[in-house]
Amino acid sequence: MAPPPGASEWDLPRLRASFIFQDDSKNLNSEDQQAQGEQNTLLTNPQHLTCILTRCIFPEFFDVKFYPYNPPGSPPIFAAASKKHAVVCRLSQTKEREANPCEIIQVIRDDDEDASNCACCWSKDPRTHRPWLCVAGSDAKIKVYDVKDGTLVTVLVGHGGGINDLVTSPADPSIIASASDDTTVRIWSLAAAHTQQPCVCLLGGEGHAWDLLSVAFHNTGRYVLSSGHDQVINMWALPELPKEHVDVPITLHYPHFSTSEVHSGLVDCVAFYGDLILSRACHEDVIVLWRIEGFSSDDPVLSPADAPTTYDTSKQTRSAYTPTLTPERPTHFTRLIQFHTPECGVQFFMRFRMYHAPGKHSILAFANSKSRTFFWDMERFKAYNHFMAALKKSQQLDKKAAPPPIKPAWLPIKRNKKPAMPNNIQREADKDSMVSASPDPEHVGASSSLSKYNAATIAEWAEMYDTSNPLGVVRAHKTLNIDGAFVGRQAGWSADGEWCVVVGNNNRALIYQRNMPPKRVETSTPGV
Repeated sequence: MAPPPGASEWDLPRLRASFIFQDDSKNLNSEDQQAQGEQNTLLTNPQHLTCILTRCIFPEFFDVKFYPYNPPGSPPIFAAASKKHAVVCRLSQTKEREANPCEIIQVIRDDDEDASNCACCWSKDPRTHRPWLCVAGSDAKIKVYDVKDGTLVTVLVGHGGGINDLVTSPADPSIIASASDDTTVRIWSLAAAHTQQPCVCLLGGEGHAWDLLSVAFHNTGRYVLSSGHDQVINMWALPELPKEHVDVPITLHYPHFSTSEVHSGLVDCVAFYGDLILSRACHEDVIVLWRIEGFSSDDPVLSPADAPTTYDTSKQTRSAYTPTLTPERPTHFTRLIQFHTPECGVQFFMRFRMYHAPGKHSILAFANSKSRTFFWDMERFKAYNHFMAALKKSQQLDKKAAPPPIKPAWLPIKRNKKPAMPNNIQREADKDSMVSASPDPEHVGASSSLSKYNAATIAEWAEMYDTSNPLGVVRAHKTLNIDGAFVGRQAGWSADGEWCVVVGNNNRALIYQRNMPPKRVETSTPGV
Protein backbone atom coordinates (compact mmCIF):
# COMPACT_ATOMS: atom_id res chain seq x y z
CA MET A 1 0.00 0.00 0.00
CA ALA A 2 1.58 3.24 -1.12
CA PRO A 3 1.62 6.12 1.41
CA PRO A 4 -0.74 9.01 0.64
CA PRO A 5 0.47 12.22 -1.02
CA GLY A 6 2.29 14.46 1.42
CA ALA A 7 3.24 11.56 3.71
CA SER A 8 6.34 12.17 5.75
CA GLU A 9 8.82 9.85 7.41
CA TRP A 10 8.68 12.27 10.35
CA ASP A 11 5.03 11.44 11.02
CA LEU A 12 4.25 9.35 14.10
CA PRO A 13 1.24 7.02 14.36
CA ARG A 14 -2.36 7.97 15.03
CA LEU A 15 -4.99 5.67 16.50
CA ARG A 16 -7.14 4.22 13.73
CA ALA A 17 -9.18 1.55 15.51
CA SER A 18 -9.62 -0.32 18.76
CA PHE A 19 -10.29 -3.98 18.12
CA ILE A 20 -12.00 -6.03 20.87
CA PHE A 21 -12.22 -9.77 20.29
CA GLN A 22 -15.50 -11.35 21.35
CA ASP A 23 -15.31 -13.18 24.68
CA ASP A 24 -14.51 -16.87 24.17
CA SER A 25 -16.73 -18.51 26.79
CA LYS A 26 -16.22 -21.93 25.17
CA ASN A 27 -12.77 -22.20 26.75
CA LEU A 28 -13.58 -20.84 30.22
CA ASN A 29 -13.08 -23.12 33.20
CA SER A 30 -15.64 -23.31 36.03
CA GLU A 31 -14.19 -20.37 37.96
CA ASP A 32 -14.07 -18.27 34.79
CA GLN A 33 -17.67 -19.23 33.99
CA GLN A 34 -18.78 -17.93 37.36
CA ALA A 35 -16.96 -14.69 36.64
CA GLN A 36 -18.53 -14.66 33.18
CA GLY A 37 -21.93 -14.59 34.87
CA GLU A 38 -20.77 -11.61 36.90
CA GLN A 39 -19.65 -9.96 33.67
CA ASN A 40 -23.16 -10.32 32.26
CA THR A 41 -24.48 -8.68 35.44
CA LEU A 42 -22.01 -5.86 34.88
CA LEU A 43 -23.94 -4.84 31.79
CA THR A 44 -26.84 -3.74 33.99
CA ASN A 45 -25.10 -3.17 37.32
CA PRO A 46 -22.06 -0.85 37.15
CA GLN A 47 -21.29 -1.52 40.83
CA HIS A 48 -19.65 -4.79 39.79
CA LEU A 49 -16.97 -2.98 37.74
CA THR A 50 -14.16 -3.07 40.31
CA CYS A 51 -14.71 -6.73 41.11
CA ILE A 52 -14.74 -7.79 37.50
CA LEU A 53 -11.61 -5.87 36.51
CA THR A 54 -9.73 -7.15 39.55
CA ARG A 55 -10.48 -10.77 38.70
CA CYS A 56 -9.30 -10.22 35.12
CA ILE A 57 -11.85 -12.57 33.63
CA PHE A 58 -11.44 -11.19 30.13
CA PRO A 59 -9.05 -13.13 27.94
CA GLU A 60 -5.84 -11.25 27.28
CA PHE A 61 -3.60 -10.86 24.25
CA PHE A 62 0.06 -11.32 25.23
CA ASP A 63 1.89 -11.22 21.92
CA VAL A 64 1.52 -9.80 18.43
CA LYS A 65 3.65 -10.38 15.35
CA PHE A 66 3.25 -9.25 11.72
CA TYR A 67 3.75 -11.77 8.93
CA PRO A 68 7.12 -10.75 7.43
CA TYR A 69 7.07 -12.68 4.15
CA ASN A 70 4.33 -10.93 2.14
CA PRO A 71 5.35 -9.25 -1.14
CA PRO A 72 5.87 -5.47 -0.87
CA GLY A 73 2.60 -3.60 -1.24
CA SER A 74 0.45 -6.46 0.05
CA PRO A 75 -2.03 -5.74 2.86
CA PRO A 76 -0.21 -6.47 6.13
CA ILE A 77 -1.27 -9.46 8.23
CA PHE A 78 -0.68 -9.92 11.94
CA ALA A 79 -1.37 -12.57 14.57
CA ALA A 80 -2.30 -11.87 18.19
CA ALA A 81 -1.89 -14.69 20.71
CA SER A 82 -3.91 -15.20 23.88
CA LYS A 83 -4.46 -18.05 26.31
CA LYS A 84 -6.56 -20.33 24.14
CA HIS A 85 -6.58 -18.82 20.67
CA ALA A 86 -4.55 -16.93 18.10
CA VAL A 87 -6.36 -14.40 15.92
CA VAL A 88 -4.98 -13.68 12.45
CA CYS A 89 -6.03 -10.34 10.95
CA ARG A 90 -5.55 -8.40 7.73
CA LEU A 91 -5.28 -4.61 7.64
CA SER A 92 -6.99 -3.08 4.62
CA GLN A 93 -7.30 0.42 3.15
CA THR A 94 -10.44 -0.29 1.13
CA LYS A 95 -13.47 2.00 1.36
CA GLU A 96 -15.46 -0.82 2.93
CA ARG A 97 -12.95 -0.90 5.81
CA GLU A 98 -12.35 2.84 6.13
CA ALA A 99 -13.75 3.05 9.67
CA ASN A 100 -12.19 -0.18 10.92
CA PRO A 101 -9.27 -1.44 8.80
CA CYS A 102 -8.98 -4.73 10.70
CA GLU A 103 -10.46 -7.92 9.25
CA ILE A 104 -10.26 -11.34 10.93
CA ILE A 105 -9.15 -13.97 8.43
CA GLN A 106 -8.44 -16.92 10.75
CA VAL A 107 -8.98 -17.98 14.36
CA ILE A 108 -6.83 -20.83 15.65
CA ARG A 109 -8.03 -22.48 18.84
CA ASP A 110 -5.87 -24.52 21.18
CA ASP A 111 -8.16 -27.05 22.82
CA ASP A 112 -5.44 -28.68 24.95
CA GLU A 113 -6.65 -28.60 28.54
CA ASP A 114 -3.22 -27.55 29.84
CA ALA A 115 -2.60 -24.91 27.19
CA SER A 116 -2.15 -21.30 28.24
CA ASN A 117 -0.33 -19.54 25.43
CA CYS A 118 1.52 -16.23 25.64
CA ALA A 119 3.93 -16.16 22.68
CA CYS A 120 3.82 -16.50 18.91
CA CYS A 121 6.05 -16.15 15.86
CA TRP A 122 5.78 -16.69 12.10
CA SER A 123 7.44 -19.20 9.81
CA LYS A 124 6.54 -20.84 6.52
CA ASP A 125 6.52 -24.28 4.97
CA PRO A 126 10.01 -24.77 3.49
CA ARG A 127 8.51 -26.60 0.50
CA THR A 128 5.20 -24.90 -0.30
CA HIS A 129 5.86 -21.55 1.46
CA ARG A 130 2.42 -21.65 3.07
CA PRO A 131 2.34 -19.42 6.17
CA TRP A 132 2.91 -21.13 9.51
CA LEU A 133 2.16 -19.68 12.93
CA CYS A 134 3.99 -21.00 15.99
CA VAL A 135 2.37 -20.54 19.42
CA ALA A 136 3.62 -21.55 22.86
CA GLY A 137 2.98 -21.09 26.56
CA SER A 138 2.87 -22.75 29.95
CA ASP A 139 2.51 -26.33 28.66
CA ALA A 140 6.11 -26.16 27.32
CA LYS A 141 5.03 -27.08 23.77
CA ILE A 142 5.51 -25.14 20.54
CA LYS A 143 2.56 -25.80 18.24
CA VAL A 144 3.00 -25.02 14.55
CA TYR A 145 -0.18 -24.33 12.57
CA ASP A 146 -0.88 -23.95 8.88
CA VAL A 147 -2.65 -20.59 8.91
CA LYS A 148 -4.59 -21.04 5.67
CA ASP A 149 -6.62 -24.00 6.93
CA GLY A 150 -5.95 -23.71 10.68
CA THR A 151 -4.55 -27.25 11.00
CA LEU A 152 -1.78 -28.37 13.34
CA VAL A 153 1.42 -29.15 11.41
CA THR A 154 3.73 -30.30 14.20
CA VAL A 155 4.48 -29.94 17.91
CA LEU A 156 7.97 -29.21 19.21
CA VAL A 157 8.69 -30.74 22.62
CA GLY A 158 11.82 -30.51 24.75
CA HIS A 159 11.60 -27.68 27.23
CA GLY A 160 11.23 -28.60 30.90
CA GLY A 161 9.14 -25.55 31.75
CA GLY A 162 6.72 -23.05 30.29
CA ILE A 163 7.70 -21.03 27.22
CA ASN A 164 7.44 -17.24 27.54
CA ASP A 165 8.78 -15.96 24.22
CA LEU A 166 9.20 -17.06 20.60
CA VAL A 167 11.11 -15.36 17.78
CA THR A 168 11.99 -16.23 14.19
CA SER A 169 15.48 -15.76 12.78
CA PRO A 170 15.53 -12.81 10.35
CA ALA A 171 18.07 -14.77 8.30
CA ASP A 172 16.10 -18.03 7.98
CA PRO A 173 12.32 -18.47 8.42
CA SER A 174 12.77 -22.12 9.35
CA ILE A 175 14.81 -21.25 12.47
CA ILE A 176 13.02 -20.14 15.64
CA ALA A 177 14.17 -19.57 19.23
CA SER A 178 12.23 -20.10 22.46
CA ALA A 179 12.83 -18.80 26.00
CA SER A 180 11.64 -21.01 28.85
CA ASP A 181 11.10 -21.23 32.59
CA ASP A 182 13.66 -24.06 32.53
CA THR A 183 16.35 -21.28 32.20
CA THR A 184 17.34 -22.29 28.65
CA VAL A 185 16.94 -20.99 25.13
CA ARG A 186 16.36 -23.60 22.43
CA ILE A 187 17.03 -23.03 18.74
CA TRP A 188 14.66 -25.09 16.59
CA SER A 189 14.69 -25.93 12.89
CA LEU A 190 11.48 -26.54 10.96
CA ALA A 191 13.41 -27.82 7.92
CA ALA A 192 12.49 -31.30 6.69
CA ALA A 193 15.99 -32.59 7.47
CA HIS A 194 15.41 -31.96 11.19
CA THR A 195 12.00 -33.55 11.58
CA GLN A 196 13.27 -36.26 13.93
CA GLN A 197 15.40 -33.87 16.02
CA PRO A 198 14.12 -30.30 15.53
CA CYS A 199 16.15 -28.80 18.39
CA VAL A 200 19.48 -28.01 16.75
CA CYS A 201 21.08 -25.85 19.48
CA LEU A 202 20.65 -25.46 23.24
CA LEU A 203 21.76 -22.35 25.13
CA GLY A 204 22.02 -23.17 28.81
CA GLY A 205 24.68 -24.20 31.29
CA GLU A 206 25.93 -21.17 33.21
CA GLY A 207 23.77 -18.71 31.31
CA HIS A 208 20.76 -18.14 33.54
CA ALA A 209 19.66 -19.14 37.02
CA TRP A 210 15.94 -18.42 36.81
CA ASP A 211 12.93 -18.30 34.46
CA LEU A 212 13.49 -16.63 31.07
CA LEU A 213 11.05 -14.06 29.73
CA SER A 214 12.54 -12.71 26.50
CA VAL A 215 14.67 -13.82 23.56
CA ALA A 216 15.78 -11.94 20.43
CA PHE A 217 17.74 -12.59 17.24
CA HIS A 218 20.27 -10.24 15.67
CA ASN A 219 19.50 -9.38 12.03
CA THR A 220 22.32 -11.67 10.94
CA GLY A 221 20.77 -14.62 12.75
CA ARG A 222 24.14 -15.35 14.39
CA TYR A 223 23.56 -13.70 17.78
CA VAL A 224 20.84 -14.27 20.37
CA LEU A 225 19.88 -12.21 23.42
CA SER A 226 18.16 -13.73 26.45
CA SER A 227 16.84 -12.26 29.71
CA GLY A 228 14.49 -13.03 32.57
CA HIS A 229 13.81 -13.13 36.28
CA ASP A 230 17.46 -13.29 37.35
CA GLN A 231 18.11 -9.71 36.04
CA VAL A 232 20.77 -11.13 33.72
CA ILE A 233 21.05 -10.23 30.03
CA ASN A 234 23.11 -12.63 27.94
CA MET A 235 24.31 -12.51 24.37
CA TRP A 236 25.21 -15.77 22.67
CA ALA A 237 27.23 -16.08 19.45
CA LEU A 238 25.77 -19.03 17.54
CA PRO A 239 27.94 -21.47 15.62
CA GLU A 240 26.94 -22.53 12.13
CA LEU A 241 23.77 -24.56 12.59
CA PRO A 242 23.66 -28.03 11.02
CA LYS A 243 21.92 -28.43 7.68
CA GLU A 244 21.45 -32.18 8.03
CA HIS A 245 19.95 -34.36 10.77
CA VAL A 246 21.81 -34.49 14.09
CA ASP A 247 21.08 -36.86 16.97
CA VAL A 248 22.13 -34.40 19.67
CA PRO A 249 21.79 -30.60 19.54
CA ILE A 250 24.81 -28.33 19.82
CA THR A 251 25.07 -27.09 23.40
CA LEU A 252 26.50 -23.73 24.47
CA HIS A 253 27.28 -23.63 28.18
CA TYR A 254 28.45 -20.02 28.40
CA PRO A 255 27.26 -16.79 26.77
CA HIS A 256 29.80 -14.54 25.09
CA PHE A 257 28.50 -11.57 27.06
CA SER A 258 26.64 -11.59 30.37
CA THR A 259 25.64 -8.78 32.72
CA SER A 260 23.33 -8.10 35.65
CA GLU A 261 24.38 -4.44 35.92
CA VAL A 262 22.06 -2.84 33.38
CA HIS A 263 18.89 -3.41 35.42
CA SER A 264 17.94 -4.03 39.04
CA GLY A 265 14.68 -5.89 38.36
CA LEU A 266 13.50 -8.82 36.26
CA VAL A 267 14.13 -8.14 32.58
CA ASP A 268 10.99 -8.89 30.58
CA CYS A 269 12.02 -7.52 27.18
CA VAL A 270 15.30 -7.41 25.29
CA ALA A 271 16.02 -6.70 21.61
CA PHE A 272 18.75 -5.77 19.16
CA TYR A 273 18.74 -2.38 17.47
CA GLY A 274 21.43 -2.95 14.88
CA ASP A 275 24.43 -3.88 17.04
CA LEU A 276 23.00 -1.92 19.98
CA ILE A 277 20.70 -3.41 22.61
CA LEU A 278 17.36 -2.30 24.03
CA SER A 279 16.14 -3.72 27.34
CA ARG A 280 13.45 -3.11 29.92
CA ALA A 281 13.03 -4.23 33.53
CA CYS A 282 9.99 -4.33 35.78
CA HIS A 283 9.54 -1.40 38.24
CA GLU A 284 12.17 0.80 36.57
CA ASP A 285 9.90 2.75 34.20
CA VAL A 286 12.62 3.04 31.54
CA ILE A 287 13.75 1.28 28.38
CA VAL A 288 17.55 1.40 28.15
CA LEU A 289 19.55 1.64 24.91
CA TRP A 290 23.14 0.45 25.39
CA ARG A 291 26.08 -1.15 23.60
CA ILE A 292 28.50 -3.94 24.30
CA GLU A 293 31.98 -2.46 24.05
CA GLY A 294 34.11 -4.17 21.43
CA PHE A 295 31.21 -6.00 19.77
CA SER A 296 30.60 -5.60 16.04
CA SER A 297 28.60 -7.95 13.84
CA ASP A 298 31.05 -7.10 11.02
CA ASP A 299 33.76 -9.04 12.86
CA PRO A 300 34.10 -12.83 12.58
CA VAL A 301 31.70 -14.71 14.85
CA LEU A 302 33.46 -15.95 17.99
CA SER A 303 33.47 -19.68 18.67
CA PRO A 304 31.92 -21.27 21.78
CA ALA A 305 35.45 -21.74 23.12
CA ASP A 306 35.89 -17.94 23.17
CA ALA A 307 33.07 -17.40 25.69
CA PRO A 308 34.29 -16.39 29.18
CA THR A 309 33.92 -19.39 31.47
CA THR A 310 35.48 -18.22 34.73
CA TYR A 311 32.69 -17.77 37.22
CA ASP A 312 33.44 -15.06 39.76
CA THR A 313 30.54 -13.91 41.94
CA SER A 314 32.20 -10.51 42.37
CA LYS A 315 31.94 -9.90 38.61
CA GLN A 316 28.50 -8.84 37.48
CA THR A 317 29.61 -8.57 33.85
CA ARG A 318 31.67 -10.98 31.74
CA SER A 319 32.55 -10.29 28.12
CA ALA A 320 34.50 -12.01 25.37
CA TYR A 321 34.60 -8.66 23.55
CA THR A 322 36.47 -6.77 26.29
CA PRO A 323 38.20 -9.54 28.26
CA THR A 324 40.65 -6.98 29.65
CA LEU A 325 39.62 -3.42 30.46
CA THR A 326 41.97 -0.65 29.34
CA PRO A 327 42.08 3.16 29.70
CA GLU A 328 40.77 3.39 26.12
CA ARG A 329 37.96 0.94 26.90
CA PRO A 330 37.33 1.10 30.67
CA THR A 331 33.89 -0.59 30.67
CA HIS A 332 32.28 -3.72 29.28
CA PHE A 333 29.15 -1.84 28.18
CA THR A 334 27.96 1.75 27.83
CA ARG A 335 24.53 3.22 28.47
CA LEU A 336 23.35 5.54 25.71
CA ILE A 337 19.70 6.57 26.24
CA GLN A 338 16.96 5.89 28.78
CA PHE A 339 13.42 6.18 27.39
CA HIS A 340 10.85 7.19 30.00
CA THR A 341 7.93 4.73 30.34
CA PRO A 342 5.92 6.02 33.33
CA GLU A 343 2.97 4.39 35.09
CA CYS A 344 3.77 0.74 34.59
CA GLY A 345 3.09 -0.05 38.25
CA VAL A 346 3.63 -3.61 39.47
CA GLN A 347 2.95 -5.07 36.03
CA PHE A 348 5.56 -7.12 34.20
CA PHE A 349 5.56 -8.98 30.87
CA MET A 350 5.17 -5.64 29.10
CA ARG A 351 7.22 -5.55 25.92
CA PHE A 352 8.33 -2.83 23.52
CA ARG A 353 9.05 -3.15 19.82
CA MET A 354 11.42 -1.13 17.64
CA TYR A 355 10.69 -0.69 13.96
CA HIS A 356 14.04 -0.77 12.18
CA ALA A 357 14.55 -1.06 8.42
CA PRO A 358 17.18 0.28 5.99
CA GLY A 359 16.37 3.76 4.72
CA LYS A 360 13.46 4.21 7.16
CA HIS A 361 13.04 6.08 10.42
CA SER A 362 13.48 3.74 13.39
CA ILE A 363 10.55 4.10 15.79
CA LEU A 364 10.21 2.65 19.28
CA ALA A 365 6.72 1.78 20.58
CA PHE A 366 5.62 0.83 24.09
CA ALA A 367 2.30 0.80 25.97
CA ASN A 368 2.06 1.17 29.75
CA SER A 369 -0.53 -0.03 32.29
CA LYS A 370 -2.51 3.23 32.23
CA SER A 371 -3.92 3.17 28.68
CA ARG A 372 -1.05 5.15 27.14
CA THR A 373 1.12 4.29 24.15
CA PHE A 374 4.49 6.00 23.69
CA PHE A 375 6.47 6.52 20.47
CA TRP A 376 10.05 7.72 19.90
CA ASP A 377 11.54 8.54 16.48
CA MET A 378 15.29 7.80 16.57
CA GLU A 379 15.99 10.15 13.66
CA ARG A 380 14.66 13.07 15.66
CA PHE A 381 17.55 12.81 18.12
CA LYS A 382 20.08 13.39 15.34
CA ALA A 383 18.02 16.13 13.73
CA TYR A 384 17.57 17.91 17.07
CA ASN A 385 21.32 17.89 17.75
CA HIS A 386 22.04 19.30 14.28
CA PHE A 387 19.36 21.96 14.66
CA MET A 388 20.56 23.10 18.09
CA ALA A 389 24.20 23.20 16.95
CA ALA A 390 23.25 25.30 13.91
CA LEU A 391 21.08 27.53 16.10
CA LYS A 392 23.93 28.25 18.51
CA LYS A 393 26.36 28.78 15.68
CA SER A 394 24.06 31.33 14.05
CA GLN A 395 23.96 33.24 17.34
CA GLN A 396 27.75 33.50 17.46
CA LEU A 397 28.44 34.38 13.84
CA ASP A 398 27.23 36.94 11.39
CA LYS A 399 23.92 35.82 9.84
CA LYS A 400 25.42 35.99 6.35
CA ALA A 401 28.13 33.52 7.38
CA ALA A 402 25.73 31.20 9.22
CA PRO A 403 22.07 31.85 8.43
CA PRO A 404 19.64 30.66 11.14
CA PRO A 405 18.31 27.16 10.51
CA ILE A 406 14.68 26.29 9.85
CA LYS A 407 12.95 24.78 12.89
CA PRO A 408 11.72 21.22 12.32
CA ALA A 409 7.93 20.99 12.29
CA TRP A 410 7.89 18.41 15.11
CA LEU A 411 9.56 20.68 17.69
CA PRO A 412 6.74 22.11 19.84
CA ILE A 413 6.47 25.76 20.85
CA LYS A 414 5.33 26.57 24.38
CA ARG A 415 3.59 29.92 24.47
CA ASN A 416 4.18 32.24 27.41
CA LYS A 417 1.14 32.54 29.61
CA LYS A 418 -0.36 36.00 29.50
CA PRO A 419 -1.64 37.67 32.68
CA ALA A 420 -5.38 37.51 33.19
CA MET A 421 -7.35 40.48 31.83
CA PRO A 422 -10.91 41.66 32.35
CA ASN A 423 -13.33 39.87 30.01
CA ASN A 424 -14.05 42.90 27.80
CA ILE A 425 -10.32 43.58 27.30
CA GLN A 426 -9.64 39.85 26.70
CA ARG A 427 -12.30 39.71 23.97
CA GLU A 428 -10.69 42.65 22.15
CA ALA A 429 -7.27 41.04 22.51
CA ASP A 430 -8.61 37.78 21.09
CA LYS A 431 -9.99 39.65 18.07
CA ASP A 432 -6.63 41.33 17.49
CA SER A 433 -4.79 38.02 17.72
CA MET A 434 -7.15 36.45 15.19
CA VAL A 435 -6.59 39.26 12.74
CA SER A 436 -2.82 39.34 13.10
CA ALA A 437 -2.28 35.60 13.41
CA SER A 438 0.10 34.05 10.89
CA PRO A 439 1.21 30.46 10.29
CA ASP A 440 3.90 29.12 12.56
CA PRO A 441 7.35 29.77 10.99
CA GLU A 442 8.00 26.03 10.93
CA HIS A 443 5.31 25.64 8.26
CA VAL A 444 6.38 28.50 6.02
CA GLY A 445 10.11 27.88 5.97
CA ALA A 446 11.09 30.83 8.17
CA SER A 447 14.46 30.72 9.89
CA SER A 448 14.98 30.50 13.63
CA SER A 449 17.31 32.00 16.19
CA LEU A 450 17.86 30.81 19.73
CA SER A 451 16.78 34.10 21.31
CA LYS A 452 13.24 33.83 19.92
CA TYR A 453 12.42 30.71 21.97
CA ASN A 454 11.45 31.01 25.63
CA ALA A 455 12.96 28.95 28.44
CA ALA A 456 9.92 26.65 28.68
CA THR A 457 10.24 25.74 25.00
CA ILE A 458 13.97 25.00 25.26
CA ALA A 459 13.37 22.92 28.41
CA GLU A 460 10.62 20.89 26.74
CA TRP A 461 12.84 20.17 23.76
CA ALA A 462 15.59 18.96 26.09
CA GLU A 463 13.20 16.62 27.93
CA MET A 464 12.26 14.95 24.66
CA TYR A 465 15.41 15.08 22.54
CA ASP A 466 18.53 15.74 24.62
CA THR A 467 20.48 12.47 24.99
CA SER A 468 23.69 13.95 26.43
CA ASN A 469 23.03 12.45 29.89
CA PRO A 470 22.84 8.64 29.63
CA LEU A 471 21.42 8.43 33.16
CA GLY A 472 18.63 10.92 32.44
CA VAL A 473 15.29 10.00 30.94
CA VAL A 474 13.88 11.03 27.57
CA ARG A 475 10.15 11.65 27.32
CA ALA A 476 8.15 10.17 24.47
CA HIS A 477 7.97 12.14 21.23
CA LYS A 478 4.29 11.25 21.04
CA THR A 479 1.90 9.90 23.68
CA LEU A 480 -1.56 8.61 22.79
CA ASN A 481 -4.26 7.90 25.37
CA ILE A 482 -7.26 5.62 24.94
CA ASP A 483 -10.47 5.30 26.91
CA GLY A 484 -10.84 2.43 29.35
CA ALA A 485 -8.44 0.46 31.50
CA PHE A 486 -5.77 -0.98 29.22
CA VAL A 487 -2.48 -2.72 30.05
CA GLY A 488 -0.19 -3.03 27.03
CA ARG A 489 1.61 -6.35 26.61
CA GLN A 490 3.33 -6.17 23.22
CA ALA A 491 3.66 -3.95 20.17
CA GLY A 492 4.17 -5.08 16.58
CA TRP A 493 5.17 -3.23 13.39
CA SER A 494 4.28 -3.98 9.81
CA ALA A 495 7.19 -4.52 7.41
CA ASP A 496 6.82 -1.05 5.87
CA GLY A 497 6.49 0.70 9.25
CA GLU A 498 3.08 2.15 8.39
CA TRP A 499 1.06 0.12 10.90
CA CYS A 500 1.66 -0.53 14.59
CA VAL A 501 -0.55 -2.88 16.60
CA VAL A 502 -0.50 -2.93 20.40
CA VAL A 503 -2.22 -5.77 22.28
CA GLY A 504 -3.07 -6.22 25.93
CA ASN A 505 -5.77 -7.01 28.45
CA ASN A 506 -9.52 -7.19 27.90
CA ASN A 507 -8.87 -8.95 24.58
CA ARG A 508 -8.02 -5.60 23.06
CA ALA A 509 -5.79 -4.59 20.17
CA LEU A 510 -5.03 -0.98 19.26
CA ILE A 511 -4.47 -0.28 15.57
CA TYR A 512 -2.14 2.68 14.93
CA GLN A 513 -1.26 4.05 11.51
CA ARG A 514 1.32 6.52 10.24
CA ASN A 515 1.05 8.95 7.31
CA MET A 516 -2.72 9.20 7.41
CA PRO A 517 -5.10 12.12 7.99
CA PRO A 518 -7.10 11.93 11.24
CA LYS A 519 -9.81 9.28 11.09
CA ARG A 520 -12.77 8.41 13.23
CA VAL A 521 -11.63 5.81 15.78
CA GLU A 522 -13.78 2.71 15.61
CA THR A 523 -14.20 0.33 18.55
CA SER A 524 -15.52 -2.98 17.31
CA THR A 525 -16.29 -6.41 18.68
CA PRO A 526 -15.96 -8.85 15.77
CA GLY A 527 -17.49 -12.27 16.11
CA VAL A 528 -15.58 -15.50 15.92
